[in-house]
Amino acid sequence: MSDATFSPSSRTAPSKAERARPAVAAWLFASAFMVAAMIVIGGITRLTESGLSMVEWRPLMGWIPPLGDAEWQRVFDMYKATPEYTASNFWMTIDDFKTIFFWEYIHRVWGRLIGIVFAVPFLFFLLTGRIERALVPRLVLLFVLGGIQGGIGWWMVTSGLVDEARVSPYRLSVHLSMAFLILGLLLWTALGLVRTPSGGTRGQRIGAGHVLAAVSITVVLGAFVAGTDAGYAYNTFPLMGGRFVPAEYWDADLGWRSLIEHVPAVQFHHRWVAVLTALLTLVFVIRNRPRTEGAAQLALTLLGAMVLVQVGLGIAALLAVVPVWLGALHQAGAVALFSLAVWTRFALRAP
Repeated sequence: MSDATFSPSSRTAPSKAERARPAVAAWLFASAFMVAAMIVIGGITRLTESGLSMVEWRPLMGWIPPLGDAEWQRVFDMYKATPEYTASNFWMTIDDFKTIFFWEYIHRVWGRLIGIVFAVPFLFFLLTGRIERALVPRLVLLFVLGGIQGGIGWWMVTSGLVDEARVSPYRLSVHLSMAFLILGLLLWTALGLVRTPSGGTRGQRIGAGHVLAAVSITVVLGAFVAGTDAGYAYNTFPLMGGRFVPAEYWDADLGWRSLIEHVPAVQFHHRWVAVLTALLTLVFVIRNRPRTEGAAQLALTLLGAMVLVQVGLGIAALLAVVPVWLGALHQAGAVALFSLAVWTRFALRAP
């Protein structure tokens, strides 16, 4: 083999797409941050019971809030025809309505902004040859998932506009799960552009996958807590109604649906799956952190710390009967914990 084989001058120059990797990664991280913020805003919207205040689906004109007294009265009159108003919010004045309208409006506008922040740079990078061909299908998938998520959001809202004065907990869980899926894909793709996996053993990768799965399951169970307002009951810890398993755990009329619709069962599952997830995570971190280095070790350290913070936030929110600010912090903690679990799994990926 000749010396020319090892000469720097003989190396192929990086392509435009390879040189653009940091910029593409920065765009994807920014998109991920906006999705993370969207999840928190959605949590606040739910906690303030604002999600059913906008009864129109206007993908294009929805950017513009009501302008003038006549328009405000029009949208308020539409809200008055909903089950939520007639069942529980009949006392509201138009000024009270404006308060709940604000959070749902911000939630929807932020979702549209995510679409623009994702689509415009994507088209620019694509048309200027700054995206590697192998990456294009995944980015197209992310864009499609974002569009589907908007539809799921409206599908969720409509469940509370007809018969019941609340959104379906099933649809809420689908909506939240899709948001976390999009967040995870964005983070994984961005990390792949700027970081080389530290490389872990097969066992470490499996363990990190189990932690990520456990965190994800806990998040979905949390969606059912939100959908059934289960956080406002049994505001003690660790016992529920003076017992480990609450006496009202099973509702014979609901049957198997008690597991995901009955408040005592829903809260019991979320709180103890969360505890088991925390224990699994801590054991994984303690066993594997000394056997890693670099980014993987940092990710494990932050993951272990964050799971303790998140358990603390969950217990505090429960004991305080879920004030909005604490509930929002708990939602943000779930986002942070999930993101760190994704990073940990990526860092332990085979080089």
